[in-house]
Amino acid sequence: MAAEQPVSTTPEALLPLDERGLRIVDDAARVFWTNGIRSMTMDDVARELGISKKTLYLYVKDKNDLVTKVLMQTNCRFHEHIHGILQQGLNAIDEMYAIAQYIAGEMARFHPSLYFDLAKYHPDACRIMDQGKQVEVVDMVAANMEKGMREGLYRENLNVPLIAKLYVVRFDQVMSVEQARLTEKFSLAEINWELFRYHIRGIASKKGMDHLEKKLTKAKHI
Repeated sequence: MAAEQPVSTTPEALLPLDERGLRIVDDAARVFWTNGIRSMTMDDVARELGISKKTLYLYVKDKNDLVTKVLMQTNCRFHEHIHGILQQGLNAIDEMYAIAQYIAGEMARFHPSLYFDLAKYHPDACRIMDQGKQVEVVDMVAANMEKGMREGLYRENLNVPLIAKLYVVRFDQVMSVEQARLTEKFSLAEINWELFRYHIRGIASKKGMDHLEKKLTKAKHI
């Protein structure tokens, strides 16, 4: 059986959208993040964007196409922001903290039903999000662990490939099967911060733990 071809998440995948089309996709993302996906019809989206449905259909074929383009654009934005953080020259723990801070800020905007809506009603679009995590996030976490070991902030001889995979698996589990129950008591941003603390405390050396506790105390993420 031939291997499944990955969905492109590069900016080129959003072509032939022009500047207005990209702006519409960005605005549609904000509508979905705020209201959820299932509850919003194309009429609702057009009304929220202040455009006619005819104009909306100039850029997308249907709702599933719009959701797919939203996910592609979101992955592009995610890649650009994470790359910017990685270029700042931070130590490994500060780097992961900055990434967690960015993700928490994004998640604070998400409607609680977002992940459920994607998985159940837009599986192809959901696969775009999953591919982004499986490739970029796993590689990013692995590179961060290697960096932290070199800096003495993480314990030596960590099983980097396995722990990087487990980090993403834990996040996936929380965002899917357990999300409905968890989000009754905790926000997505709170869950993200707890996963960050759990991950770093599991791999940090004594030096790393001291740095982490000082940083969390200063930031009041305790």
